[in-house]
Amino acid sequence: MAIILGSLSPTSLLPSRLTTSFKIPLSSSTFSWVLLHHSSSPSLPPSRCCSCSVSPTPQSTKALAVPRRKAMFLTLSSYVISEVALRGMAEAQAQQSVVFREYVDTFDGYSFKYPGNWIQVRGSGADVFFRDPYVLDENISVELSSPSSSRYKSVEDLGPPEEAGKKVLKQYLTEFMSTRLGVRRESNILSTSSRVADDGKLYYEVEVNIKSYANNNELAVMPQDRVVRLEWDRRYLSVLGVENNQLYELRLQTPENVFLQEESDLRRVMESFRVNKVAA
Repeated sequence: MAIILGSLSPTSLLPSRLTTSFKIPLSSSTFSWVLLHHSSSPSLPPSRCCSCSVSPTPQSTKALAVPRRKAMFLTLSSYVISEVALRGMAEAQAQQSVVFREYVDTFDGYSFKYPGNWIQVRGSGADVFFRDPYVLDENISVELSSPSSSRYKSVEDLGPPEEAGKKVLKQYLTEFMSTRLGVRRESNILSTSSRVADDGKLYYEVEVNIKSYANNNELAVMPQDRVVRLEWDRRYLSVLGVENNQLYELRLQTPENVFLQEESDLRRVMESFRVNKVAA
């Protein structure tokens, strides 16, 4: 039968001759055992008692002590480093997760790449239309002039890129014309450029920004009751090309804040646009 004595001192209960004590020195603590054996005492049955104590030395306590300011600095530094690392991993994963598919229209003669998770929407009025399933204001479409009423030989028939940009913006504003009271549109041509693609054809690229404002109370009599608010702020990117005596236009629409996040992907779509010769 074993008895563990907590508050009582085993050496005070038993004769010293029956007490065996030894210490094992350690680097950071003193570990002591007391083994007791008493077989003849009537008050206590034969027993074995074990006492263990660990006492850290002052040197070990000092070694573990860390100044409070330094501890806070280390905690904050580790938090900042982990946040930066996680953000970098998320951005890298997002870049790697973008998969592009190619849409080829052999009948009308054009092709382009688009994000693989975008869905095609039919009945939009465009020749083809894709949109982001999550950002509904983000989409791709292709428009082409009528083959019977157009005789384009080159995209330069539109004039220089600056003149083509004005025509593109005018077309956008005509399509967005509204009959609602208090609606106001602000537009700006951001850039116009030209490039020769790997197919040897010349393409124009136009970027415009359009903002739409509307009153929260259109029928209010007093001006202070008609508060103007921003409805939407969008970036429109167009790529123009000519083939088969037709003018082709790839259109990209995206909210301005989304464009800042997905600019590289959208520009990849623009650069992939090609117009192709249709067999007679």
